[in-house]
Amino acid sequence: MSDPAFHYAPIGLVELENRIIRRCNLQFARMFGGNEDEYRDMPLLRLYPSQAEYERIGARWLEEMRETGHYSDERIMRRRDGDLFWCRARGRSLTPDDPFRHGIWSFSDISEDRPMVELTPRERDVAILSCRGLSAKEIGAQLDLSYRTIEAHRARLLEKFGARKLPELVAKLSGMPL
Repeated sequence: MSDPAFHYAPIGLVELENRIIRRCNLQFARMFGGNEDEYRDMPLLRLYPSQAEYERIGARWLEEMRETGHYSDERIMRRRDGDLFWCRARGRSLTPDDPFRHGIWSFSDISEDRPMVELTPRERDVAILSCRGLSAKEIGAQLDLSYRTIEAHRARLLEKFGARKLPELVAKLSGMPL
């Protein structure tokens, strides 16, 4: 073992090349199931709930990485046994000119703080941007949707999460105590 700090870090760590796992640490393997060797050379796609999610998040990830060299979000991921869970992902490209080529990523299981609710990709986008404090008009502009469409998505989110008002929804989505 050449790097005990990487191996025993209390957070899931992976080294990616072109979205292929080259190595991971013990905590990452525990979080997703299995042992470290089982992840070597595994496409990250296998840990996403769907191909569509992999592509959607990858496009957003690439755009932000090109601008800043790093990326962070909270998303649904899939364990090797198929169970879905909320995960916080943070990454930094080691090759800013080609962000996917080589990077280091951390993954944290945040499912205890987040209810597992089935959301469409668009509802997930609206939820994430709402938690960032954007207004319905700002979210609409970012997603190229009308203000009314964003309000309809928010109404469905309120219902799904059993929230009465937007601040209560944001609190539930962000895992804050109510």
